[in-house]
Amino acid sequence: MASKIVFSPKLPAALLDTARGLVPAGFEMVVVDAGTPEFTAALPDAQYYVGFPRAELNSEFFKAAPGLKLIQLISAGYDRLDVDAARRAGVPVANNGGSNSVAVAEHTLMLMLAVYRKLSWHHANVVTGKWRVGDFSSHRLYELEGKTLGIVGLGTIGKKVVRRAAAFGVRIQYYDIARLTEEAEDALGVRFVLFPELLRTADVVSLHVPLSEETRHLIDARALALMKPTALLVNTSRGPIVDEAALAEALERDRIAGAALDVFAREPEVEKRLLSLENVVLTPHLGSATLETREAMGMLCVEALRAVLLEGRVAANALNPEAAL
Repeated sequence: MASKIVFSPKLPAALLDTARGLVPAGFEMVVVDAGTPEFTAALPDAQYYVGFPRAELNSEFFKAAPGLKLIQLISAGYDRLDVDAARRAGVPVANNGGSNSVAVAEHTLMLMLAVYRKLSWHHANVVTGKWRVGDFSSHRLYELEGKTLGIVGLGTIGKKVVRRAAAFGVRIQYYDIARLTEEAEDALGVRFVLFPELLRTADVVSLHVPLSEETRHLIDARALALMKPTALLVNTSRGPIVDEAALAEALERDRIAGAALDVFAREPEVEKRLLSLENVVLTPHLGSATLETREAMGMLCVEALRAVLLEGRVAANALNPEAAL
């Protein structure tokens, strides 16, 4: 009897065809949506789960899937999954951290440039037959060169943003709860500053931290008040890290100059006040949605599958490897 892989949710056919093509011999992949009767029925003999983190992946989920040997997340984030429940059930959880880092870093730089050059506004004007609307004094465009970029969270993605931003001639400072060594800072070309100083001095604040109770609403009205009135905020990490209502008010009152968001607190909902602002660029959580990332994620999933089910070892990308002990 084939070993069962539960894959959730039902992604577009092209992506599922790629996933099926990566399934090793002797394994069966069942594609179901979480929260459905089909999902529940697939769990009792499931050995492997591939999908996004969902609230349904809780203690009841692990009780319903007693034979589960690994959860492999498609995403890098795991804030919506009960990792403690997985640990209690003895099930390792592996994410796709790192596989999306190039895509997200490139998306981050694109968003910075898009806001500075008012890309969305100019595009909308051109497609509606308008040409060079307004004057330079009211619709100024800016360059990245010479600006100070503040990176909040210097993990894998944050470092890749630094390396790419350096080509634009920016000064780069960062804040992270784990500071690099001086040698590592020098090699990367960054300077450590405390969080309030970063907010006060950066021309662009770019967020690259995981979502936790400590980072939820890290950017709130108080943090926004510390930023320069000419500063931009870019968020490609997790939506709830930014208080969207406070951000909308700061933008409306010209307390900061602009913002670009790829992630939102209540996806797919977006704070309505952000939708009508000319100094905002919004994308639908697709910073990692490149062909190269999908291929990298697929290979990482296959490696984890082989490690756990074929070779009897813990996946190298497990978040809680002790769960398998």
